[in-house]
Amino acid sequence: MAKNSGFSDLIIKEDQDYILINKPPFISTLDDRNDPANILAMAREYEPEAQVCHRLDKETSGILVIARNAEAYRHLSMQFEHREVKKIYHAVSDGVHHYINEEVTAPILKLSDGTVRISGKGKEATTFFTTMEVFARHTLFECRPLTGRMHQIRIHLTCLQAPITGDTLYGGKPFFVSSVKRDFRVKKGTEEQPLIKRLALHAFSLEFEGLHGGKVSVQAPYPKDFTALLRQLSSHKG
Repeated sequence: MAKNSGFSDLIIKEDQDYILINKPPFISTLDDRNDPANILAMAREYEPEAQVCHRLDKETSGILVIARNAEAYRHLSMQFEHREVKKIYHAVSDGVHHYINEEVTAPILKLSDGTVRISGKGKEATTFFTTMEVFARHTLFECRPLTGRMHQIRIHLTCLQAPITGDTLYGGKPFFVSSVKRDFRVKKGTEEQPLIKRLALHAFSLEFEGLHGGKVSVQAPYPKDFTALLRQLSSHKG
């Protein structure tokens, strides 16, 4: 079996049936016409029969499960279909919001341009949101999607007037350090860049039933950009 050192570095946990990785941002889960690099291709260098059991948006980081064989893939696919997989995401949103297990049930319609909108013609979708921490002008949320629609957490947070920071597609604003740090200066002749160059969404944990019984449960540490964002927000709360 060929070993891919880049892929190996992403692995958090593995057994004879599943490989659980911490997907970095800016890499597609499946084939991407604009970028030859993708998780599935990397996984198949490591495990030739690999199949990705679900997907994360290109910019989203965090837990991704890869099946090593067809039986393992079917087993987990059925759990996703029956909504038995426990998924938790963490997101930083614009604005200060106080929610405890807030339910958003709103149907999502996929549009031809690769975006979504809330529409009665869409597919049913439900997400629960709980505030984890509030900052001066932002909120860290725990997000628990029951369904797995495209851009579900992103569009459901806009329903709460809490778009994800950096998610310009759905109303989020980029985060600049100068917005919280008054004495922040950029180098002469340069423009300040957003601290996190993507939407602030991370697939934090996942739990499902293993192929041979027993729970498989794992958490993915935050990547550097998400950690840096929270550090800046925490150090400038008031």
